[in-house]
Amino acid sequence: MRLRLILMVLSLLTFLSTSIGGYLYYHNLKESALLEAEQQAEVRVEMLRINLSAKISENTRPARVLAGIPEIVRALENPRPAPLGHANQVLDHFNQNLEADVCYLMDHSGLTVASSNRDDRDSFVGHNFDFRPYFTRAMQHAPATYLALGTTSGIRGVYSSCPVYGTNRTIPLGVVVVKAPIERIEEELGLGPEDIILVTNPLGVIFISNRSEWRYQLLWDLSREEIAGIARSRQFGEGPWRWTGLKLRDDRYVLDHKGRRYLMNRTRIDNYPGWDIIHLRSLDAIAKVVSEPLIRITGPVVFTASILIGFSVFFLYQKASQEIVKRKEVQKALGDSERRYRSLYNHTPAMLHSIDSSGHLVSVSDFWLEALGYRRNEVIGRQLTDFLTESSRLYAEQSVIPDFFRTGICQDIPYQFRRANGEVIDVLLSAVAERDETGKPVRSLAVSIDVTARNRAERALQLAQEELGRYTRGLEKQVQERTREITGILRYTPDVVSIKDRDGRYTLINTRFEAILGRSNDEVRGLTDTDLFPPAVARQFRENDLKVVRERRSFQFEEPMPHPDGTIHDYLSVKFPFYGEDGEASGVCEISTDITEVKKAQNQLRRLSASIMAGQEKERAAIARELHDELGQVLTALRMDSVWMAKRLEDRDPAAARRAHDMCRLIDKNIEDVRGMAIRLRPGVLDDLGLVAALEWYTTDIERRSEIVCAFEHAAMPVINEAVATAAYRIAQEALTNTVRHARASKASVGLHAEREHLILRVRDNGRGFDPHGASASEGIGLAGMKERANLVGGRLRVWSAHGQGTDIRLEVPLMDTGRNPT
Repeated sequence: MRLRLILMVLSLLTFLSTSIGGYLYYHNLKESALLEAEQQAEVRVEMLRINLSAKISENTRPARVLAGIPEIVRALENPRPAPLGHANQVLDHFNQNLEADVCYLMDHSGLTVASSNRDDRDSFVGHNFDFRPYFTRAMQHAPATYLALGTTSGIRGVYSSCPVYGTNRTIPLGVVVVKAPIERIEEELGLGPEDIILVTNPLGVIFISNRSEWRYQLLWDLSREEIAGIARSRQFGEGPWRWTGLKLRDDRYVLDHKGRRYLMNRTRIDNYPGWDIIHLRSLDAIAKVVSEPLIRITGPVVFTASILIGFSVFFLYQKASQEIVKRKEVQKALGDSERRYRSLYNHTPAMLHSIDSSGHLVSVSDFWLEALGYRRNEVIGRQLTDFLTESSRLYAEQSVIPDFFRTGICQDIPYQFRRANGEVIDVLLSAVAERDETGKPVRSLAVSIDVTARNRAERALQLAQEELGRYTRGLEKQVQERTREITGILRYTPDVVSIKDRDGRYTLINTRFEAILGRSNDEVRGLTDTDLFPPAVARQFRENDLKVVRERRSFQFEEPMPHPDGTIHDYLSVKFPFYGEDGEASGVCEISTDITEVKKAQNQLRRLSASIMAGQEKERAAIARELHDELGQVLTALRMDSVWMAKRLEDRDPAAARRAHDMCRLIDKNIEDVRGMAIRLRPGVLDDLGLVAALEWYTTDIERRSEIVCAFEHAAMPVINEAVATAAYRIAQEALTNTVRHARASKASVGLHAEREHLILRVRDNGRGFDPHGASASEGIGLAGMKERANLVGGRLRVWSAHGQGTDIRLEVPLMDTGRNPT
């Protein structure tokens, strides 16, 4: 009985000690799991802070580079289509290379004037964002980074802004902004399903989270005034912003509306006052790591303890076995936790490594090995500086590593790593220290971001900016040279040069014009022709200017201009429009040449030419009369004698009679040729019956003497004076002669009619045509003679011809007498 009691007491004590030990073991195991979870959460939060800070700030430097590009500055100084087009090209280039959401440019009022999304439906162009803090801070000379939901696109983004300065750097011309998408940052968080990551603003609005249902909710319960302030800021859309139900229990734990407790770790984002990264992990999930294997063990333990309560030795043995199994389970849970940490360490898309206090590598991530092209066994245990370039190695050994193990932190250190193939890459390194019990840094956790492509892009942009600067200076030099040349031309040209605006007010006159007017350019500026010239002259000038502006092309005019000596000079003025930014004619430029002496010489030449042609016509008429009267009579007498001889010799000498008949036929042909020569020299029909009859006879004669079908059409004509009739006849004669000689035509036509007090003569053929501007010497003389005849009677001759398309000659002569001739 005593033994049974002893065994029972011993079993009871064993059971109690085992239960107490199990509870203490479970409590210690749970505390260990919580401590491990806290350490892992701290590492995760620190890594997230480094990654998130780098991602959010990665466009700060490109925004500064973009703000200094000349095309961006010129687009704000001169917001015209051409400068804005160049600015849009620069924004497109940055947006593509930075893989940003959009790059855009705002003027000093906050209005977007250029954007890389200008062709999209949610284009920013024309929208005003002066309410955004990134705009107001930039206009206060402070580059800014801002997290917000787009009011136009509805897309979350990181806005990096920088002020744009002109030559006067005291006041910004505007602001350039680079917007990067938030979604890419969330995709790279890379956490497990039990982790909750929140990025909140100072009021607790959740802006970034790996849980989509948490976004745009309030982490803490806010007052109506605070919620109204969020709405007024327009930073997170239109709302509503519902409270998540979380309540803070202490600095480490929060409680949701269902009573679930979460372990909380919080850290501030660099350069974003009040913005926090918050990591939440359910205590249930942490406890499950311990409780699930423990629950799987406690059932058999209780069952075995109740059955073997009398068998204390076996019970103790079984208890020891169960303790060993529990330890293995706990070790397995800790191993799983370490593997998850290692997976996060190795699969983070950043170069991660750790060094000890002597600078030797103790761990590197897979991405680090892949980026540098090494295997793990080739780097572990070696000095980190072995993989740096010489300059970076000296910098690290002499400055960075000693400072790091003294302070425990370093940030954005520029290094150059040398890859296994010898290639050099640029990185920015940030690190935090792992400390021992005394707080001394003993190991680092470093993150390196490859910025090689970005640095190359910045260097390329700098080179492009320098090249643009050289090109701009070259253009400025050319503009200065051209300005000097134009100024010299305006000063020393003997021509009159002036520029007027659309309303006829002078804006510029040259030195010659100043001498004629007796006034300086400053005195004439703003005056009109009415202020400077007699009414008739001013009216003619204004009508010609309006014609140029109306028809939007250049014209030549002959215009009179009074000179200081009281004489009126004739000027040949070339006037052409110039255009404003809207594409409309905004004024007229005029270059006038004094042709007074030229016109006097032309008039003298015209009178001389008229005298020569009149003399020619008289000589032709005299020769024609001589041929008709003298030579014609002699030939007629010879024919009569030949006929008499033929009749007398018919019976006596038939052969001589035949010779006499041949002489008659030859004399007949000579008579006909002489008559034709006399008519062509000066047709009597022109003097006796007029121009219509003369042209009708001549076209018939052309058709008879050539293989060309020549038609003549005319209407009832008024009385035409002799000079006009002679000129028209000679022009038609010369044109048809050229057709017969050169055109190889099968048809020709002559038309004569009166139209609006003008005589119209038109000669056309379907021949091979020619180039009027490249005519041969003989053809050129013929055309010049026709034009000279037209000018002498106050008419105008137009010649149109092209190769393979025939020739069309048109004469227009003003009629002095409008009476109608019945013919």
